[in-house]
Amino acid sequence: MIDGIRLKFCGLTTLVDAEFADRLGADYLGFILYPKSPRYLPLRQYRDMATALPDGRKHVAVMVEPDEAELVAARDAGFDRFQIHFRTTTPEARLRVWSETVGKDVLWLAPKLPADEAVAAAVLEAAGTVLLDTFHRDRFGGSGQTGDWGRFRELRASHPDHTWILAGGLSPENVVLALAESGTNFVDVNSGVETAPGMKDHAKMQALVLAIHRARTAN
Repeated sequence: MIDGIRLKFCGLTTLVDAEFADRLGADYLGFILYPKSPRYLPLRQYRDMATALPDGRKHVAVMVEPDEAELVAARDAGFDRFQIHFRTTTPEARLRVWSETVGKDVLWLAPKLPADEAVAAAVLEAAGTVLLDTFHRDRFGGSGQTGDWGRFRELRASHPDHTWILAGGLSPENVVLALAESGTNFVDVNSGVETAPGMKDHAKMQALVLAIHRARTAN
């Protein structure tokens, strides 16, 4: 935790980057198990890395509309949290399966939410945590574009019993403004600290953490 702000570095593909994220104080290390992502990490490769990953950090499996077998495989690989991106047309029964498979408390649901849609009650019932990424018609997150921080603030205030994570285009240059305008205390950072997809820039990672620290301790 960085001065009261929970931090997840996502799209990690190497042990070196995961270790550096740990040293910076990240609470969560995210690994993308979605084959279409440029930051894809096969589950077998994660298993090979897992024993060498830093202790004390939670590992997050990032998935897109997994079937039950895929989710069970991730659970059995030892992940601590399960971040699932999905279309808002996904049947409620499937949300319940995800929740029952890993547990509501460790399930992070990330609906692909257009600007004119509310977060469905079924989403809030299935998971204790909701992640809002920037909506993009043709992809599930990973656009590198920032979202509507004011809307995030409103949704978070409307459902204070849930944990809300802000994602989408966060970088050392805009994270302070994002914190102020969204009111979030939990950020998910990926492309904004990279030199290329899946290649983390350690200087940018450190700059982001310093920006958060300075903003939180300015007064």
